[in-house]
Amino acid sequence: MIVSTRISLAFEAFFGILFGGRVPDRVLDVARSEGTAYDKRPTTPAPDPPDRAVQMLALLQREGRLVDFLFEDLSAYSDAQIGAAVRDVHAGCHKALERYVTLEAIITAREGETVTVGQDQPVDAAAFHLVGNVAGRPPFRGTLLHAGWRASRVELPPLAATGRSIVAPAEIEVA
Repeated sequence: MIVSTRISLAFEAFFGILFGGRVPDRVLDVARSEGTAYDKRPTTPAPDPPDRAVQMLALLQREGRLVDFLFEDLSAYSDAQIGAAVRDVHAGCHKALERYVTLEAIITAREGETVTVGQDQPVDAAAFHLVGNVAGRPPFRGTLLHAGWRASRVELPPLAATGRSIVAPAEIEVA
């Protein structure tokens, strides 16, 4: 394709997007004919159904009764009673996490150690939360407050086709 045609297509695409909100069909046709894998449909991420989050809550509830513990009013219990309950909740939830998810530290250093981020690669805002006197450009050097967690494996059981909204079924003892 000659340069003048490309320039005219570029202007057509620019003004089509600017004033029409979409790439003109002629530009799309040329792009397709040249083997460009452009699709004129806007790409929007698929909605994230809450089914898997509810499923994970259900697993933590089933193994460690986490939801029951979190919604319990603890003001009536002594610290010793709460501590005893926490041991069971902790053990059960830990078992569920080990079975279905593998977590690894984002940074392998120990809390309190000095670390540097952004030296070899860009700082991922999802993986690092910088606090304190954050100014300028990376690399950033500071004290590790928490090593963070990253899921390196998630293997949840398959969901029913209808999805899931029940975290724990109501239990009824029939006399």
